[in-house]
Amino acid sequence: MKPMRQLALAAAALAALGTGAGAAEKIRMATIAPGSSAYLTMSTMATIVNQEQDDYEITVDATGAATKHMVDLAQGKLDFVMSSPTVYDAMKTGSFMYQKLSSAPELAGNVRLVFWFPYGTYHFVTYADDGMTSLEDIRGKKVFLGPPGGGAWNTARQWIEAQTGMKPGEDYENFKGSWSSAFQAFQDRQVDVYAVGGIPPFPQLEQLTATSKLRLLGPDKAQVEAQSDDQLAPSRIPGRSLETIPAGTYGPNVVNTDDVYSLGSVVGVATRADLDEDTVYAITKAFWEGAEKMRDSAPWLKRITLDYAVSPGGMALHPGAARYYEEIGVEIPEASLAD
Repeated sequence: MKPMRQLALAAAALAALGTGAGAAEKIRMATIAPGSSAYLTMSTMATIVNQEQDDYEITVDATGAATKHMVDLAQGKLDFVMSSPTVYDAMKTGSFMYQKLSSAPELAGNVRLVFWFPYGTYHFVTYADDGMTSLEDIRGKKVFLGPPGGGAWNTARQWIEAQTGMKPGEDYENFKGSWSSAFQAFQDRQVDVYAVGGIPPFPQLEQLTATSKLRLLGPDKAQVEAQSDDQLAPSRIPGRSLETIPAGTYGPNVVNTDDVYSLGSVVGVATRADLDEDTVYAITKAFWEGAEKMRDSAPWLKRITLDYAVSPGGMALHPGAARYYEEIGVEIPEASLAD
């Protein structure tokens, strides 16, 4: 079993078990399903916090969509959730996945940031023997973009539309399912293209390459350099970036011979604005101090940095988190501080 996969499973088990300290205050965290870098980071966060102190015990629910988790957070049903600049902006403006929720802008007022971290690069995966070599070839195919209405779905949709002009439900079939059901459907060849974001090398893809030859769909360097501003527009939205998946990252069973360019995304851990400042301070402190001890044994944690954590993304830091960063001398951009 791959080391990163082992760590993900261990993190999940430890997060679920918690510390067992009867006096600890229960903290409710929700994230997206196992398999993503977001799940790995947040479940590891819970594990570290539970090990580093005895006052709080985080339990993790890894079901459902991040957009729904944000609503539950703002309503006080959860304490920490995964968010992103895109999802938060949609909530604050009552647009996209929140356009039918009239209270969304008001709810956004009760959401604050703990830290940002890289979600990773969107992988558009197909089987090498399916004959597809570019995103243009998904026309008429069955494609999973993410759970319907979620932030990942919207991001993947925007990239495909900008690159090709194609829309789900019109030019290709939009497979509706959860992360786990879509992954299984892709393995069973019931889905032609599986889109998922993660920091390369991504554990789910490594799992697939153990038994199958795959291809990543997306432009190469020369194609990107020839593209219009409109085609690259999604990579210039706050919280997004243009990233590469280097050729050879996944070994010989991913047949691409050139680097693949795709959309990168920022995500973060959000909390309630009305959660006690001392609580958020203690949890933030426990995570970063524990993470520092783990960096040698979990190299992927080197991508989770303090400067990245406080970078502007449209959401203000919770006062408890800001207090910790200021205490250790992290320079916080003015845009990341609450009014």
